Amino acid sequence: MVRVGLAGFASAGQGIHAPLVRAAGLQLAAIATANRDRVEQAAAAFPDAVIVPDLDALLQLEDLDVVVLATPSGVHADQARQAVEAGVPVVVDKPLATNAGDALAVLDAARHAGVPLTVFQNRRYDAEHATMRDVVRSGRLGEVFRAEIRWERWRPIPKERWRETAPAAEGGGIMLDLQTHVVDAAVDLFGPVESVYAEVFSRTTVAEDDAFLACRHESGAVSHLATSSVAAAPGPRIRVLGRAAAFVLNAFERDLDIYPDLRTDEDHCGWIYDGAQRTPAPRSDSSQVDFYRQVAAALQADDVQAAMPVDPRDAVHTLAVIDAARASAASGTAVRVVTPGDGPAPTEA
Repeated sequence: MVRVGLAGFASAGQGIHAPLVRAAGLQLAAIATANRDRVEQAAAAFPDAVIVPDLDALLQLEDLDVVVLATPSGVHADQARQAVEAGVPVVVDKPLATNAGDALAVLDAARHAGVPLTVFQNRRYDAEHATMRDVVRSGRLGEVFRAEIRWERWRPIPKERWRETAPAAEGGGIMLDLQTHVVDAAVDLFGPVESVYAEVFSRTTVAEDDAFLACRHESGAVSHLATSSVAAAPGPRIRVLGRAAAFVLNAFERDLDIYPDLRTDEDHCGWIYDGAQRTPAPRSDSSQVDFYRQVAAALQADDVQAAMPVDPRDAVHTLAVIDAARASAASGTAVRVVTPGDGPAPTEA
């Protein structure tokens, strides 16, 4: 039984990580939270878990196999390095840091210490994303020339959380939240991004809440990636255009299912269009639980780092795309993406 220590028991820790850890068959052995209400919630949900006040106390426990950081984005880099210094394998919720340079420093520290590190890009494991990947790789669409991936919401009055109230440098905003998911999805499909043109705005919050990225991938594909908290009519989550056909998927979450004609069910996930004709795409059996199943398997592997579900270098590249997108929005030009450690700083494309 893999023993997991979870740092943070707010929306990410309590609502996402803890249920997935349990469903994957791992033991949630310890939880770090100083919030009185969350202490009670953690004790009620996981009565066998040790409850400690902070990450320092969590890392002092001697019988943990892996630590999960489900804490605010602005502290991920420092806390990940703290776990690395303690010699404990670590899962870091995305993003790995607030910028690519800091993310690379974390990765370098983990490599130097020989401590396994992975990043929680859980949306790779959604059945919807896995179905899209299966359809693209099957060749049914022919040569794919553009993918559109959206994650849009309607929140004209923002929530009062650190994601909305913290500046980007401290981890706030949609670019370090939803945009990291859609960039990772595009890179998973088409490989590294070569250049990006971006339009980024802060309409209702301190950091960004509305963004559009046009990415050119080294493979030649183009992806259009949109995230927004101010979209009164969210667009279809996915549209992939190929020379032979197209793939369209409405939404991942049922509460965003505003296009009834595009609804999916337990057997199919999205539609393959050939002009006026369409056929349902078989649903992949992938699940976010698979992420933690792979973490458990990796911890038993000869090369733990190589077996981890997400290569942390992918997370560094994702942040390099985000950094370049911000530079593009400021300059109004396309900006070349250079992942730190691989070349000079970003320049105009």
